[in-house]
Amino acid sequence: MKKYITLILVISLCLGCGSWNKQQKGTAAGAAGGALIGAAVSKGSVWGVLAGAAIGGTAGNLIGKHMDDQAKELEQAVPTAEVNRVGEGINMTFDSSLAFQINSAEISDSYKDELRSVAGVFQKYDDTNILIEGHTDDTGEEAYNMELSKKRAQAVEAFLISQGVSSSRLTTKWYGETQPKYENTEAERAKNRRVELGIYANDDMIAAAKEGELD
Repeated sequence: MKKYITLILVISLCLGCGSWNKQQKGTAAGAAGGALIGAAVSKGSVWGVLAGAAIGGTAGNLIGKHMDDQAKELEQAVPTAEVNRVGEGINMTFDSSLAFQINSAEISDSYKDELRSVAGVFQKYDDTNILIEGHTDDTGEEAYNMELSKKRAQAVEAFLISQGVSSSRLTTKWYGETQPKYENTEAERAKNRRVELGIYANDDMIAAAKEGELD
């Protein structure tokens, strides 16, 4: 409860800080204990989507167990990525500094093999939907960062499609520098340059879970 109260207070503070500069806003985001402030209050973002997709009960428990297996395989597919189970879904974060060159939306050759492995996992677990989000740090102009985050999210989407993942399962969103996960300081700024995925049950998985038929 204390964490939620702290988060609400920080969000409220930020809503009234229109005169703050980028550094001050980034520091406020970090003060929320590493939570994505924007994501926490936005139903359309990764954390909001994962929270909204929760079924609960026996069906939710079955979905969670199914996601446990997929999360383990995703960790093996991309050891440099951060994979967390969130509710009944999965939050996977790619380090953009490894996946992309600076100021570029072209996926680096060294990272394509790992993304191919990710695509293989998604094809194996074809009863999920995937939200792809692009984020940047606060270096540079806000408009430029928004466009860069868009291009990076779309680049990951296009690559997954090229590897056989159905486009009907994929949704892309982008937030530029508006959802820092860490303080935008010299030590932490690079961590905000990231692509995040939200993996959650589609209608087929939900139906199977409610019928008790999900393996």
